[in-house]
Amino acid sequence: MATGSDRRYLSRNQADAAMVDVGLRSYMLRVYNYMCVALALSGAVAFYVSTSPTLQQAIFGTPLKWVVFLAPLGLVIFLSARINKMSATAAQTTFWIFAGLMGMSLASIFIAYTPESITRVFFITAGAFAGLSLVGYTTKKDLSGMGTFLIMGVIGLFIAMLVNMFLGSSILQLGISVIGVLIFAGLTAYDTQKIKLMYYEADGAEVATKKSIMGALRLYLDFLNMFIFLMHILGVSRN
Repeated sequence: MATGSDRRYLSRNQADAAMVDVGLRSYMLRVYNYMCVALALSGAVAFYVSTSPTLQQAIFGTPLKWVVFLAPLGLVIFLSARINKMSATAAQTTFWIFAGLMGMSLASIFIAYTPESITRVFFITAGAFAGLSLVGYTTKKDLSGMGTFLIMGVIGLFIAMLVNMFLGSSILQLGISVIGVLIFAGLTAYDTQKIKLMYYEADGAEVATKKSIMGALRLYLDFLNMFIFLMHILGVSRN
């Protein structure tokens, strides 16, 4: 039979567990909020550029296009390498700049495909992402073993995309797109679990905010890549 001190000990443990659970939910909600706002910003910028012939010419008709295409990658590398030394405000600002630049490059999707197919694929991606992220959040299985395999898959995918830039094979492009969807579907579940575990490593509000931003960046990239590859498969060209 439990003594009074045992009951008090159990009560404290239950209270601590409840506090951690509330904190974890708040942290994950912040991650998803950052991700959703970044996606909305990218979508708004992409739509605006796609409806402005002047901006299209300035971005895609000049060498500026290389800045637009490569700058987001540079910001991802910069943010990943420097976030521990940055303030939370600086990290947020960099993240929003990244999302805006991604929107400029995504304008090419809005130009190439019909609005109806973009909307359809977006909702398909959103539904798949929500389900996969939920799996990553709730599963008790350790998904860390998937990480190395999936990263190797991303590297292989990148090499195949470079090769196909010279070959121009539609069949190879379809294969790349299918594999890309599968890889980033797996990364969505893996990254969600990884982000969840990052919460327990956070020490203070400043660190938690920066971890939320990095978590949002990872999920943003998972969602965006899955969307782009699905567009290559399901999108309807304006032509």
